[in-house]
Amino acid sequence: MNTNIKYIFSAAAFMLSVGLTSCTGDLDVNPIDPNLKTKVNTKAESALNKCYATIAMAGNGGANGDSDVDGIDGGTSGYIRQLFNTQELTTDEAICAWGGDEGILNFNFNTYDASHPMLKGFYNRLYVGITYCNQYLKDYGDYNEKMSAEARFLRALNYYYLLDEFGNVPFTTAISSSNPARIERADLYKWLVDELKTNVEPKLAEPQPKTSATAGYGSVDKAAAWMLLARLYLNAEVYTGTADWANAKLYAKKVIDSPYKLYTTKKGQWSAYQQLFMGDNGENGASVEAIFPILQDGKTTTSYGTTLYLMAGSNDNSEHIKDATTKGNNTTAGWGGNRMRPDLVQKFFPNNDAPNIGAYAMPAAADDDRALFDGDGRNVDNGNNETDVKVFTNGFAVCKFTNFKTDGSAGHDSNFPDTDFFLMRAAEAYLIYAEADARMNGGTTTTDGTQYINALRSRAHATTHTAYSLRQICDEWSREFYFEGLRRTTLVRFGYFGGDVNYNWSWKGGVKSGRNFDAHLNLFPIPSSDLTANKKLVQNQGYN
Repeated sequence: MNTNIKYIFSAAAFMLSVGLTSCTGDLDVNPIDPNLKTKVNTKAESALNKCYATIAMAGNGGANGDSDVDGIDGGTSGYIRQLFNTQELTTDEAICAWGGDEGILNFNFNTYDASHPMLKGFYNRLYVGITYCNQYLKDYGDYNEKMSAEARFLRALNYYYLLDEFGNVPFTTAISSSNPARIERADLYKWLVDELKTNVEPKLAEPQPKTSATAGYGSVDKAAAWMLLARLYLNAEVYTGTADWANAKLYAKKVIDSPYKLYTTKKGQWSAYQQLFMGDNGENGASVEAIFPILQDGKTTTSYGTTLYLMAGSNDNSEHIKDATTKGNNTTAGWGGNRMRPDLVQKFFPNNDAPNIGAYAMPAAADDDRALFDGDGRNVDNGNNETDVKVFTNGFAVCKFTNFKTDGSAGHDSNFPDTDFFLMRAAEAYLIYAEADARMNGGTTTTDGTQYINALRSRAHATTHTAYSLRQICDEWSREFYFEGLRRTTLVRFGYFGGDVNYNWSWKGGVKSGRNFDAHLNLFPIPSSDLTANKKLVQNQGYN
């Protein structure tokens, strides 16, 4: 695309408000109107923008409009919100106080089943995204090779999350009134690898970091395809039973060697790491790391389920972030729900000596710039019973995502942030390479793998080491990416999630000290509503 999609999401959505319809008739006619080609171009760009927009917004009208997904509150159905819930609340990183929200405690305590409303909402949103991409390819597949590759990438991304979280799922690449057939997890993995290598990566634009002022900011290029392939290969053993660490290293190295780099520039009081999650992260230079930013703007691209959720859901506007007198996340929103499990705090304070200080002072106490959390007036522990878990001050508060800006300017809106969510950033490739390197070398990194973890730790001003074990790498994934939607996948890959494993965390399985739960919970269930509607499907083992 030749435009900045951050500012045309809303316009594109309104153009599509009556649904995605075929415009092939326009393309079959010899144009008399000299503006017809421009009209077709606008329709194609609008249709592609909708494929992107379903990740960033609930529906056509932004935060307060109709949702693309029926049967669940629009904000609750948000892509990033439910990615967070499924990947973070089920693990050693996050726990939520909202016991009155149906499904939250099930995430907290790993007791979800096929009737879980939020799992159904995320599952349906992923398929809505696939449908938009299929419709785009049906109507405009021959219009522009790069744009079609972007639509194929977005479809592959949605299928990746279905592969990872739900396993054996309905599969279709066409628009049809017939129920799609079920695809086995290993077969979906194979399709994704083939699709990305054959139809996506070769036809995407060359890798090029952008800022919000650059045309095409928010659209994907080859580096996104490499990153998704690296993720797939890193988890190949989980998905297929056969590991492929060599290809995980290969595609991670492609990202590392691309123009995308770790952002390392401190600005004023803001560390380089902080700037990745601030209101001007599309402008302050941090986007050199942003392989796939999900765009937000307080006026034009708003959502209750993207970075506002990560701020307000983890904050009650009493946390000290900037200094001793400035509080909150620089929005008026503070919902007081998600906070840290003590196990995440221990990743930064292994001697259980985390101080009760504000987030502005915590990085220095932890000797790690990534320790962006608040303990002032809070308990490290989440409590002794379910009632305690519902108290927001039981647990340190994460202050990682904010709407502050490095130049001190105000946000575009007092409530909705301008902070983009970096769904893929270059740092992930560094850890993929290091982990694959360790797995190929007896469980410890070689010099190559070590240098990439040390690059992350050096950026955070944390102590570096001469080598890293797999357990240390698992902890490093948490320190670098906590609350970014990667943790459940990481724990499953390390064998630390479901099954008879020697890895517990506070309130795992609904028990304060943690307990093992059955391995079938490594996959989420296919929603019962879809099983009823589509007799071609089979429930994942353990949920019948």
